[in-house]
Amino acid sequence: MEKLLEFRGIGKYFPGVKALDDVSFDLYPGEVHVIVGENGAGKSTLMKVLSGAYTADAGEILLEGKPITRNSPRISEELGIRMIYQELNLVPELSIASNVFLGHELKKGFFVDKRAQEAKADELLRDMGIQVDSRTLVKNLGVGTQQMVEIAKALSKNAKIIVFDEPTSSLTDSEIRELFRIIELLKQRGVGMFYISHRLEELFEIGSRVTVMRDGKHILTEDIKNMDMTRVIEGIAGRKIENLYPHTRKEAGEALLEIRGLSGERFEDVSMTVHAGEIVGVSGLVGAGRTETMRAVFGIDSYRTGEVFVDGKKVPKNSPEKAGRMGMCLLPEDRKVEGLALPLSIRENSVISSLKLLNPGGIVKRAQEKTKVQEYMDRLSIAASTMEKLARFLSGGTQQKVVIAKWLMSKSRVFIFDEPTRGIDVGAKSSIYELMDELVLQGAAILMVSSDLQEILGMSDRIYVMSGGSVVGEIDGSEVEQSMVLNLAFSNV
Repeated sequence: MEKLLEFRGIGKYFPGVKALDDVSFDLYPGEVHVIVGENGAGKSTLMKVLSGAYTADAGEILLEGKPITRNSPRISEELGIRMIYQELNLVPELSIASNVFLGHELKKGFFVDKRAQEAKADELLRDMGIQVDSRTLVKNLGVGTQQMVEIAKALSKNAKIIVFDEPTSSLTDSEIRELFRIIELLKQRGVGMFYISHRLEELFEIGSRVTVMRDGKHILTEDIKNMDMTRVIEGIAGRKIENLYPHTRKEAGEALLEIRGLSGERFEDVSMTVHAGEIVGVSGLVGAGRTETMRAVFGIDSYRTGEVFVDGKKVPKNSPEKAGRMGMCLLPEDRKVEGLALPLSIRENSVISSLKLLNPGGIVKRAQEKTKVQEYMDRLSIAASTMEKLARFLSGGTQQKVVIAKWLMSKSRVFIFDEPTRGIDVGAKSSIYELMDELVLQGAAILMVSSDLQEILGMSDRIYVMSGGSVVGEIDGSEVEQSMVLNLAFSNV
């Protein structure tokens, strides 16, 4: 079979950074070629070169054996290369049909032929097995269906190659299954696909081949059938990871966090207890009320009835500041919006919750502040050339570590982690897990909300399962099986 696309010796350089260094691999028709690597490995940069957003400084790209001599986003689309990003590129106020043909409208004379667009869009959706009217406004669709509209948009332009960048990060399990069904359909039609994901289990489910990238270099390309998870993880991390989930289970101490009968808009009569030295997982489907409960516990959102106690003392409602002073902290699901001030530096973010501790009497002691921040940067292995680097320029894993540093410096003892490793590469995941284990060994209590079932199973001493806004079960971590968690998660839907 002839190659559909080939990268030959691709190089891309930014001031002081070799983002891509002699990268070579290829893609065949009807193949799902999974690309994995840590944040900063060069995956997205390579795809931006393919899409024409960046120009390569070295090497060439061949499409069906012919070099692409000029490239731009428009030219790449004309060549049949389509990108489907994590942040979908749709206009919410327009219909499905209008979005599908946006930029290449079907016309009757000088005017857009709306009926023809709707008929063709309906046909595309029907061929994909999607039951939705093309006149529906995109804003009225779920994220999963919006993604199908993006795929229909690609097919309307006769896409030969589709690049999926973290396509499942915001999807429910049923939406992921639907996406995989469509990908299988595209394979049968001969469409070549690059698939970028941090969810390594997905590559074994839908991948044909896998390429591992690290530090801008091509590390390996191999058939999926010749790979196992250990080899993939070690290729990504560049080191041997003996145990991805290193949690050391020990006897729990006193109750540090007690949630008693909490009821609010999206949750009802929720009770949980977390002891010193424990990691307690909270599992459940999307919409089960887990995040809403945690926000209420920390005081960000209100609740009608119930009580929260930290170390035996009642936590006032609706006051994150007071909850923080009592030793509780929340590492939110959306760390870029709620956990960090992106325009501020690592140093400024790290000390923001402990200014009074570091600067008693209101006198800023900058040297002491810097010494403390450097101590935590070293302790957490925060990868940055300087503590003055702005948070917005950090990788997802490094941003998460800065959020943790912020709360460690404020002397927190109760940690609520909401999706602690979402969007984080496997090397950074391993570091976060090791840090969580270190925290509980020092007597902290961790309540961990996660949609990653393997993470829940691998790191939890006990597991609460939520469904329909309520706690429907509690399972001992030493006796838990995946089926037990799933059965409970679906019990109240």
